[in-house]
Amino acid sequence: MDENQALTAFAAISNQTRLRIVRMLVIIGAGGRSAGAIAEALGGAPASRISFHLNQLEESGLVESRREGRSIIYSAIFPALSDLVAFLMRDCCEGHCAVCDKAIALFAKCTGRQTDPVD
Repeated sequence: MDENQALTAFAAISNQTRLRIVRMLVIIGAGGRSAGAIAEALGGAPASRISFHLNQLEESGLVESRREGRSIIYSAIFPALSDLVAFLMRDCCEGHCAVCDKAIALFAKCTGRQTDPVD
């Protein structure tokens, strides 16, 4: 991720509603949630308001949509979120932090789908 992509992503989540939507979609995982369910979870926000915010998030590359029947389902794009975190952490300790490097590598593997616990 370059600086311009990071700025676009940060601009998208610098709004309280959009940040709440992204956090909600991260919690839900790859299955996503319909626009109506997102609006309901945000206290019954008007559909036009939620659509505006979802479009902004989609244009920033942090969220994607797909049609399922009559619904549009929105999901977080986990690789984009991973890239955003990596952008911030890449030069930690002047680029010599093994802990951050491991964390970035692990986060990059996240798909938003549950995995079996490791013993």
